[in-house]
Amino acid sequence: MAAAESNAHVWRFFRAGGFDQVRLESGADLRALSSLDQKLWVALSCPTRGVEFDPRTLDMIDLDHDGRIRAGEILSAVSWTLDRLADPEILFKEGDCLPLAAIDASKPEGARLLASAKRILSNLDKPDADCISPEDTLDTVRIFTHTHFNGDGVLPPEAAQDEEVADFIRVIMDLCGSQPDRSGGLGMNREALEKMKAETEAYVAWWNLARGDAAILPLGDETIAAHEAFAAVREKIEDYFTRCKLAAYDPRAEGALNRSEDDFKALAPQLLASDTCQVAEFPLAHAGAGRHLPLKECINPAWAARMDAFAAKVVLPLLGKTSQLDEAGWQEIKNRFVAFESWQAAKCGALVEPLGIDRVRAFIERGIAAKIGALVAEDEAVQGEADAIAEVNRLTHYRRDLLTLLNNFVTFRDFYTGHKRAIFQIGTLYLDGRSCDLVVRGDDPEKHAKLASLSRICLVYCDCHRPETDERLTIAAAFTSGDADQIVVGRNGVFYDHAGRDWEATVVKIIDHPISLRQAFWLPYRKVGQAIGSQIEKAAAARAAAQHQRVVVVSSNPLAGAKSASGAVAPVGGAAPAPVAAAPGAFDAGRFAGIFAAIGLAIGAIGTAVATVVSSFLNLSWWQMPLALFGVVMLFSGPSILIAFMKLRQRNLGPILDANGWAVNSRAKINIPFGTSLTHLAKLPDGAERGLSDPYAEKQPPWKLYLSLGFIIAALIGLWFAGGGQLLLQLLKH
Repeated sequence: MAAAESNAHVWRFFRAGGFDQVRLESGADLRALSSLDQKLWVALSCPTRGVEFDPRTLDMIDLDHDGRIRAGEILSAVSWTLDRLADPEILFKEGDCLPLAAIDASKPEGARLLASAKRILSNLDKPDADCISPEDTLDTVRIFTHTHFNGDGVLPPEAAQDEEVADFIRVIMDLCGSQPDRSGGLGMNREALEKMKAETEAYVAWWNLARGDAAILPLGDETIAAHEAFAAVREKIEDYFTRCKLAAYDPRAEGALNRSEDDFKALAPQLLASDTCQVAEFPLAHAGAGRHLPLKECINPAWAARMDAFAAKVVLPLLGKTSQLDEAGWQEIKNRFVAFESWQAAKCGALVEPLGIDRVRAFIERGIAAKIGALVAEDEAVQGEADAIAEVNRLTHYRRDLLTLLNNFVTFRDFYTGHKRAIFQIGTLYLDGRSCDLVVRGDDPEKHAKLASLSRICLVYCDCHRPETDERLTIAAAFTSGDADQIVVGRNGVFYDHAGRDWEATVVKIIDHPISLRQAFWLPYRKVGQAIGSQIEKAAAARAAAQHQRVVVVSSNPLAGAKSASGAVAPVGGAAPAPVAAAPGAFDAGRFAGIFAAIGLAIGAIGTAVATVVSSFLNLSWWQMPLALFGVVMLFSGPSILIAFMKLRQRNLGPILDANGWAVNSRAKINIPFGTSLTHLAKLPDGAERGLSDPYAEKQPPWKLYLSLGFIIAALIGLWFAGGGQLLLQLLKH
């Protein structure tokens, strides 16, 4: 089937970047895209971040949410879009708005989309609008501001007309958690309602076990408060009666069990209060054999308030009025709470316990759960229509962005035609008197450069920073025109992103590759000039260092200049002076004679060579002279130009994008003319006036005069060696 469709459809291609790229110009092209051999696609994968493209659209296309767009996901997006459009040609028209008439209402999916689009426009107070834009579908808060039933299954308290129902919705949100509603607020869903119902029913059933059972609730409704007062002092009272038993076991233990005098002396220097921690650690009362526990008098002050509550809520109701508690009475109190504690251990529905049993019973008896459930069902009833809003949002984004993505994925039409910037071009870098349009993200330059260097393109990595927001970004800019002589690590420039924001850019790394043939032509001469300049600087520095050393030696030894009549330095102890070498600064006539002789020979040899070259050049025919000059120039510049020419022909965009996570499927070449269009050199505007007089211009030596004299001298030397000298002598004799 695919083969038949491929044979039926006639594809059109255009040539750019040294390879054929498909033209996507009609809905028929999009319908047949699945049949196009993917070997003809420019890219097969790209990241969802780090590109100049709406990330929301890319997230919609990224079906598996792995942060990458693949060919299969592109085809799925195209198929989904075409199935919902009556006329796919709308994708090729300028504009962001999706006409409602373009939605194919003859299919169930399209009819649902159309109804949802109309609902969105109605909620946005635009019922008469005939088109919808991505901006209309993005703000779901505005879409659902005027309605509480939006199909998300989340019910806000405002959706209930009954205040008691609204109050219980808030209770459920507090106890069972809340969820965001499409209207922008918070609410509860059916899951929270079911949890609330289960908890209330379990809590009431648990309470019913104790209802009317005196064994469980010995003090009725006051049992819970009484048990809290009992539990607050239980361990301390147990500790007291245990100490009394130990004192009865051995009277010698009584003093130690009630703390020693030294323990009290340790407390004496402190600023004490009734709740001081050390005081609370002391026994509840003075323990002794057969003693009863006083309930008010002689009680540890740290426990007095809790003992008062215990006496009032527990002892008095269960044992009657008494001033002390014996061990038998204490055991009776514990036994009275055994059934209650077993009941408490089996507690169910603890989540709703803070509401109290009366309010929990009201929730069940008044049918609050059923009323809330009906409201949730009413919200869920419009789920299909409301969920279609997400599909409307998706369709509007695809209408605006899908073709752009195809022209930067299946084909690189935007990049090679120059009508629009490609999605991988993130801005423009201004540096060294030029602007670079091919700028991509270069996070982790060291890792990026390992692959990007295979592109044969001169890349300059810059760290970018916006001080006002403290944002940071690393970019890689391609320099494809001019030269790189003045581009060094540390230079500063300015980067402009597509939003027009400026960033401070600092060069941190350079991948050096030929930029232009002009640079390659002058490269040998610049290297020779740099080498000569370097040698001159080294020689001058060495000469200056030697002179400085000589001055230091003389200044540190004043006797170095005192010499005897024979030329030797005067000895200190009268010993015979040893022969010394001549001082470094002394004039050596023999040495300098040799130097001048060598210089003379060198000048003679150079003169002979120059005369031979000039003579040979003058013996050439007039038409051979330019060819000879061209040959000499090419002898020096030819290899550099040849290497640069080969590398410039190999420039390839693919490795740069591959380093950013793309899977480029073709050799996307950047030839010399196209590369020149990606980097713009500084030039004066058309029609600008230019004044050539510069009052601060440096005086230039008369090079033209020097060159003219040089040519005349060379010509005369050539004529002399060519026989003109003998002719001149004969003329002088006559």
